[in-house]
Amino acid sequence: MTASEAVTRCVRIEVETRYSPDHSTPGTQWFFLYTITIHNEGDEPVQLVARHWLVTDGTGRVEEVHGPGVVGEQPVIEPAAAFQYTSGCPLPTPYGSMEGRYEMVTGTGERFVAAIGRFQLSEPGAIH
Repeated sequence: MTASEAVTRCVRIEVETRYSPDHSTPGTQWFFLYTITIHNEGDEPVQLVARHWLVTDGTGRVEEVHGPGVVGEQPVIEPAAAFQYTSGCPLPTPYGSMEGRYEMVTGTGERFVAAIGRFQLSEPGAIH
């Protein structure tokens, strides 16, 4: 399992990843699961309204992914609370990485970008 952690304006984003052999077809597609926990360590609610990912496979090819919210939600995270979700990423190689950002809005309507630190996606035993 690999991990990353980043903090922007009292929003802590932690990521844990794992390879999913049940969803993979080695030689064609490798599938990785990532669990993200977003902690609001500030004193006002924040809402996650959009996501932007850079997904890099083992050959260096980068795919950008944009969209509203995460897993069909645009969660509001109260002070001292957290929101957690798990999603997945298919790759054409047994390893790669992801990094990105969330567009957030404070309770007073101020927008800011919360960084998601780069994390590795790797089949156990993959050489890279």
